[in-house]
Amino acid sequence: MTVSIAITGKGGSGKTTVTKALWHVIREKNPSKTVLLFDNDLTSELAHSFGKDIRQTIYGIRSGKHEYKTGIPENMTKQEYIEWALEDILVPLDENTDIIVSWLIGSKDCRCPITKQINDALVKLINRYDFVIFDCEFDLKYLYQLVDIPINVTLVIARPNEASIHLAKRIEEYSAKYAAGEQLGVILNKVDKQEIEPLFDLLSKNDLTALGTIPKDNLLKQKRISKESVIVQTALEQLYYRLNIPQNEELE
Repeated sequence: MTVSIAITGKGGSGKTTVTKALWHVIREKNPSKTVLLFDNDLTSELAHSFGKDIRQTIYGIRSGKHEYKTGIPENMTKQEYIEWALEDILVPLDENTDIIVSWLIGSKDCRCPITKQINDALVKLINRYDFVIFDCEFDLKYLYQLVDIPINVTLVIARPNEASIHLAKRIEEYSAKYAAGEQLGVILNKVDKQEIEPLFDLLSKNDLTALGTIPKDNLLKQKRISKESVIVQTALEQLYYRLNIPQNEELE
């Protein structure tokens, strides 16, 4: 069984930093499990945070612009070809972690056969991993345009202010039908301690599920590319038990 986690939110909210920190936590708690990091954000910041300038993307396969590392095997069906091409653009990060970048996507409204073929090939690929973490563009709709897969946990990352919380409500509304009744909640990022109580009141007024907070890390200004933060990782370790995901190698 694959556990799927989507990190959503407005650009600048800290999605990529949270995604990378959550990956660290999952790897520590489940060291023998496999993880696919799925960079679904147009900026490709997640890949950049690992020092990877990944130019081979799912869009490249769709558009026919992908440059293959090896020769194309003969006598393939179109579906087999797409599955093989996805393997070609996977980038290993460690023994148990791979990353893939989507970049631009096609619309589900497009009746081109390749839309379904890519969806089916991605579902097959994702189901090989124990965990998949999606660093999303804004909400789940953009991800759904690419691949239709059940999402077990959707985290909306929001800044600690009224405008960001109202936007989080919109993201939740846009994402709810794609989350299919699974866990969907808000994590407030870059929070000062004195702000917490009124912020939680505001979340409650907007009928938003508060999953936790992450303190502000001023050192992140020095690590804008790597997105590494001990403070963010520690906060996620503390709220990990609230998430609808296996705890400490419980995954079957």
